[in-house]
Parts: sequence; C-alpha cells; structure tokens
Amino acid sequence: MAIGDYPAEYNPKVHGPYDPARFYGKPDTPFGQVKIIELGSWFGRRDKNPRAVAGVFSRAFWRWQHKYVQPKRTGIAPFFQVIVGGMVFFYTINYGKLKHHRNYKYH
Repeated sequence: MAIGDYPAEYNPKVHGPYDPARFYGKPDTPFGQVKIIELGSWFGRRDKNPRAVAGVFSRAFWRWQHKYVQPKRTGIAPFFQVIVGGMVFFYTINYGKLKHHRNYKYH
C-alpha cells in the first residue's frame, strides 16, 4: 500500500463511497466497553506500526473536520479549539523559560 491508496480492507461494493474518517479493518470491542481485566489483551490486538498510528491521527482529524469545520453553518468552536491548542502547545515548549518567572513567597 502506497501513500494515497485506499486501505486494503476497503471494498467499494460493500462499503460504498470511501470515507477517510472510518476504519475499514476488522471490528473490535470499543475501548469504552473493555473490562479492566481484558485491557492487556485489547492493547495486544492493536496494530502498533507507524502507518497504523498515522491512520489513527488521520481519522481523528477527518472526524474533527466533519464535525466542526465542514458543516454548512459552522460556528466559532473550531477557531477557539485551534487557538487553545496553540496556547497549550506554546506554553508546553516554553515551560522551561517560564518556570523561572514564578512568584515565590520569601519568608
């Protein structure tokens, strides 16, 4: 499978039009329905290669796009989400410099 190809599990006759926000692999138990005792085997069944991880992030991005950005009447939520995400990101990368400016109580 090269970059830009459909997943191997995708069959247009079965699945219809391709949706990048959908997982076409073998269905498994959703994370919310996994019991604590079964958690180790559930994580063991996950695909852990870089392509699978990139697919997870790609599907999450497409789901976010479909929910917040691409509706006909979108609100201001996606703009605030991007702004807050940027604020958290830049706070995290500058934390080493910012921690030296704490106000300490001298006693």
